[in-house]
Amino acid sequence: MGDLALTGLAFLVTVGVLVVVHEYGHYVMARLMGVKILRFSVGFGKAVLLRRSGPDRTEWVIAAIPLGGYVKMADEREAPVAASDRPRAFNNKGVAARIAIVLAGPMANFLLALVLYWVLFIAGMPGDKPVLADPPRGTAAAVAGFGRGDVVVSVGGEAVATWNDVRWLLLKQAVKREATLLEVQSDDGLRSTHSLDLSGVTKDDLDQDLLAKLGLRPFRPQVEARLGRIVPASAAERAGLREGDRVVAIDAKPIATWDDFTTVIRASAGKTLALEVDRGGERIALHAIPEARKNGAGQLGVEPPPELRTAYAKLETTVRYGPVEAAGKAASKVWDLSLFSVKMLGRMVVGDVSWKNLSGPITIADYAGQSARLGWMTSLAFLALVSVSLGVLNLLPIPLLDGGHLVYYFAEIVRGKPVSERVLEIGQRFGLALLLGLTFFAFYNDLNRLFTG
Repeated sequence: MGDLALTGLAFLVTVGVLVVVHEYGHYVMARLMGVKILRFSVGFGKAVLLRRSGPDRTEWVIAAIPLGGYVKMADEREAPVAASDRPRAFNNKGVAARIAIVLAGPMANFLLALVLYWVLFIAGMPGDKPVLADPPRGTAAAVAGFGRGDVVVSVGGEAVATWNDVRWLLLKQAVKREATLLEVQSDDGLRSTHSLDLSGVTKDDLDQDLLAKLGLRPFRPQVEARLGRIVPASAAERAGLREGDRVVAIDAKPIATWDDFTTVIRASAGKTLALEVDRGGERIALHAIPEARKNGAGQLGVEPPPELRTAYAKLETTVRYGPVEAAGKAASKVWDLSLFSVKMLGRMVVGDVSWKNLSGPITIADYAGQSARLGWMTSLAFLALVSVSLGVLNLLPIPLLDGGHLVYYFAEIVRGKPVSERVLEIGQRFGLALLLGLTFFAFYNDLNRLFTG
């Protein structure tokens, strides 16, 4: 229940911040253009909280359904407007003013993302160094000639510092289904360039673990399976395991490293395992039943030994920039994410990318909760990512969205007069049908992920 409450709260905060920022962009620009604001609403439906303020007695509302929001302006096409307010009606403003007001919402989302990434780049983004393990035989990484201990220093000519960098750049390259060049540095300091073939990447691979598909696995320190602290009341304590025990076999199969040990445990939730441990030179036989975690993986409740934590600490790094450089990096990040989102949507339309990549509120809530549990930096990074996605989504040329309104206004510039009411009506019906279809796919994908993992 605690995790569910955190997930719900994180989702509400995420949606609330994004909606307020988006709609406040519209609000500020409308005020600058002299448009009368009737209502600023966070959410839809019945008002839960309502306050009026300002000379126009603008209504500030928090509504019952917290999935969006809107800014209601004086507009003769929607309701009668007093003669004294007609010059301030949205529909009576010039086309340039209307374009600026509509654009301000998505631009506010991009600006929020830029600020958040700027803060994160100054604070320092933690990550793991991209050190490679031996690639599995037959994978693209094995064919390319990568070896154990190689450190990836660039992908497609762009420098990388963490696994997140590698994953992001390879995802962008994988969409093209072409070979890309990776530069690595070996243990002796020598650098070499390898061509990684991405032609075998399928649509479904983009929605799964792309790096594992390619054979690019993170290096794991080879430390013996000696147990650290035993968590009280855990499966390990019930089995009789003690701190300092060295696991030498599970179900009569030798266990050489901590990685071997955890691999078996993760795959054995609810199963009875026969463990052979070395305790001060004495071999002892025990039985343990790993408990199932939320994701279905098994766990015993054992912490890793200190030497493993020390080894992993050497693989950690922090990417940090000064204020000026961070601003450039943040702007580049927002631009890359925006451009990639547009390309992915385009490839979904033509069938090059699976519609499984489309996510809805359930997935967003899940990721918001996970991000909150991982700390403030992860939460800000997730908020920035969703803010960019919201900005791009609203600029799509779909009626009912900001991008659809922009299409009408640009058509008005070309024609020299507004589009007809009939065209607006047809566009609204088409836009509603399209948005309902996208919502259906998003919810279907959410439920599919929820029940199938």
